[in-house]
Amino acid sequence: MEIHYTAEQLAFRDEVRAFLKQELPADIAAKVKLGKHLTKTDHERWQQILSKKGWYAPGWPVEHGGTTWDAVEKHIFDEESSAAGAPRTIPFGVNMVAPVIIKFGTEAQKQQYLPRILSGEDWWCQGYSEPGAGSDLASLKTRAVRDGDHYIVNGQKTWTTLGQHANMIFCLVRTDPEAQQQRGISFLLIDMATPGITVRPIITLDGDHEVNEVFFDDVRVPVENLVGEENKGWTCAKYLLTHERTGLAGIGSSKAALSHLKKVASKQQKNGKSLLEDVMFRSQIAEVEMQLMAAEMGTLRIVAAASEGGVPGAESSILKVQGTEIRQAITHLLRKAIGPYALPFLPEELEGDYDGEWLLENYSASLASSYFNMRKLSIFGGSNEIQKNIVSKMILEL
Repeated sequence: MEIHYTAEQLAFRDEVRAFLKQELPADIAAKVKLGKHLTKTDHERWQQILSKKGWYAPGWPVEHGGTTWDAVEKHIFDEESSAAGAPRTIPFGVNMVAPVIIKFGTEAQKQQYLPRILSGEDWWCQGYSEPGAGSDLASLKTRAVRDGDHYIVNGQKTWTTLGQHANMIFCLVRTDPEAQQQRGISFLLIDMATPGITVRPIITLDGDHEVNEVFFDDVRVPVENLVGEENKGWTCAKYLLTHERTGLAGIGSSKAALSHLKKVASKQQKNGKSLLEDVMFRSQIAEVEMQLMAAEMGTLRIVAAASEGGVPGAESSILKVQGTEIRQAITHLLRKAIGPYALPFLPEELEGDYDGEWLLENYSASLASSYFNMRKLSIFGGSNEIQKNIVSKMILEL
């Protein structure tokens, strides 16, 4: 099963490859390929390069700074970027809140926020999950009470990815506690510098500071920061989540990881032969590769439908489950490939300035960390169990 590109698409692929070869900073690509930690500055450098080229927001309408790319061209760009070692796009601004603002926001909100997302002036984070409301998001309890021209927000959000870098957060808040769960929720845009906001780090299993808790204590938010109608923010939330879950399939990054897995396996020996020649291990790689090819085709179908004016539906839940399980399987096989050398976890080896001796190879340092980190994929963005319930109800009608 292969994608057959037209002559125009092949020419576009050549253009993307030439751009990446010339513009992608070598130090950033090296960090990505070795699984090292990227700094905020690394992400900002790459965003500025993409913005200058006009390629930072391919999913946006052209009038707001997007591209004319179709679904296949977007797929080509993602695949080539992953293969070259480009950092993944931080999605919260450009791929999450921006589509919501474009569809539901006022003209003033579009003029205020969209240019700042493109320029990198605003770094957004997501305020959805709470200690008692994760996959069951509609049970959230963070309150927003109207007080003249402001809402007074009180509550807590958790698992806020890269919130330590953000100056803006989009939040789901409860504005009508008497309404049914999903009908009393509103979608607010909140400046992180507002008095009453506290960000506390959560250190994850791999030792990294990636996620946070965010507390709101009598935070005053202007009413004009409401997106859509009051108490109808669940419509915005669902629209955003379908886009998020489609992106979680991570086809480009999985293809790059699969290629890396094959290279690692070719260097490891078992019974005097390359591990890639071992029948059992090779069959496990083949199984993952077949699943990835199927997920790639599914992604292209959904993205193509969206590019023609449709909205990703329950099909995005299938991609979320399939894509995250594939990425977890690849990290499992990478650890398995190097055996006991994957057991030690030395956090200092993941920093960009590490120049010490490697336990095995320079690629071995990140394998344990990546394995630990990828356990989250089947939980965030709505757990895979929840996604299967959505599929059974909305597609299978069970």
